[in-house]
Amino acid sequence: MGVSTVQSAAVFGLRVELVNVEADVGNGLPAFHMVGYLSSEVKEAGERVRTAIRNSGLEFPAKKTVINLSPATIRKRGAAFDLPIAIAILTSLGTIAQEDTKGLLILGELGLDGAVHKVPGVLPVVMEAKKQEICRCMIPLENEQEARLVDGMEVTGVQTLKEAFEWIKGTKKKRLSQQKKKGMEVSKGKVYGEERECAEEKPDFQDICGQNAVKRAVEVAVAGGHNLLMVGPPGSGKTMIAKRIPTILPPLTLEESLEITKIYSIVGQIDGQEPLIRTRPFRSVHHTVTKTALTGGGLIPSPGEITLAHGGVLFLDELPEFRKPVLEVLRQPLEERKIWISRTHGTYLFPANFMLVCAMNPCPCGEFGSGNCTCTPGQVRGYLGKLSQPFLDRMDLCVEAPKVTYAALKGKMSGRKTAERKGETSAQIRQRVCAAREIQNRRFSDSGTGFNAMMSIREVEQYCKLGDKEEALIQMAYERLGLTARSYHKILKVARTIADLAGSEKIESMHLAEAIGYRSFDQKYRGGIL
Repeated sequence: MGVSTVQSAAVFGLRVELVNVEADVGNGLPAFHMVGYLSSEVKEAGERVRTAIRNSGLEFPAKKTVINLSPATIRKRGAAFDLPIAIAILTSLGTIAQEDTKGLLILGELGLDGAVHKVPGVLPVVMEAKKQEICRCMIPLENEQEARLVDGMEVTGVQTLKEAFEWIKGTKKKRLSQQKKKGMEVSKGKVYGEERECAEEKPDFQDICGQNAVKRAVEVAVAGGHNLLMVGPPGSGKTMIAKRIPTILPPLTLEESLEITKIYSIVGQIDGQEPLIRTRPFRSVHHTVTKTALTGGGLIPSPGEITLAHGGVLFLDELPEFRKPVLEVLRQPLEERKIWISRTHGTYLFPANFMLVCAMNPCPCGEFGSGNCTCTPGQVRGYLGKLSQPFLDRMDLCVEAPKVTYAALKGKMSGRKTAERKGETSAQIRQRVCAAREIQNRRFSDSGTGFNAMMSIREVEQYCKLGDKEEALIQMAYERLGLTARSYHKILKVARTIADLAGSEKIESMHLAEAIGYRSFDQKYRGGIL
């Protein structure tokens, strides 16, 4: 008997810290002590581990047992330390040789019967283990496919503590090699494939009646990763259009898929059999959401909706119904593409590189400007006053979604289920979006900017140069529309995207004029009211 050490890990936000689980079982009054800056759920592991060892048919003598999780400066949370604690105890007892656990990282929650249960955050832990040159991982069987997303790692999935004991002892190595081979075949065939086809009919932009101007604005927004605000009366198709945005988003690269899957792994929202997320997230948030739920945080900071929308779209419907402090908290993440959450025990960084899409009515009744509005000026002022100018400045495009005409609706209905259905399909729009994104990928290949909406001031000066005619146009718009420096740069970024969609190396007057047209919200809806 002596001190034994087993490697495990803890997740803090998206950061992973390796943890050494030390056990010492020796003579003394029977007791079970755990130290190392532990949360209550980790301290409770003592009872689970002792009972699980006995119910697995393994010996656990009545001796003094001390468990230390180091480094002691890091707060340990969760039930993922159960299995490594049990293995460390068995190693200290001499049941397992210390050499057999060398270079092995272990995670897993134990039931009283010795069953090993699924835990969140396995993917980031395995990725960090690979960086630290740890070549073997033992995890719950339910997390196995998730862990196999990391190439070059020997992954062992176990269902019980007894099975874990036998793996480490080496009595099932032959079965391990067979399982490993089978698992890798599953990974190559199902995990790293292209996007899955769905047998059922998917939403398509071809379903939208009319609204060509809105569909054009959506195409521009997606092509450059710009934020979009749609304003229009109820029933004009704003929500319907927003829900079809995922059908024209560019496909994910493997690197992006792993990054998004890593986030969803931490919050425990991935499929155990098909873990790799292959489509960009689309998060539709209800207006009752709190600041913490939106940005992340809590006593134990976890990702919020803006982080779950990383690499995809965050959709806010009925925008003025959101509480103003909730909307204002979005301003910094929209600029920095990340969010910092500070607590007394540390600072957590979460990615927040998403496209914000919002929809709203122009007034409480939704008929402002049509001649049928029943709202008083005070009601309209209070409704629109929930949106601050700094928040609106961060919306790259604002487009009006007018009421759908009977002619457009009748034309769509009469052409249903025929080859003559009017309007472009999502596949056609997506093709142009991908072509524009490819231009941007080449443009920013050395800087890592990604897409036009992320351009820095220097990059705007470099890639958004204007001729004399265009300079005169933007100067006139700046003075007449009362633009800010931020909105001025956003117009140039949108104009650059419009030029990319047209395949033009130079921003021309028509590209700039269209971009300026997407800044009309203040003049039409707020002008003269606020």
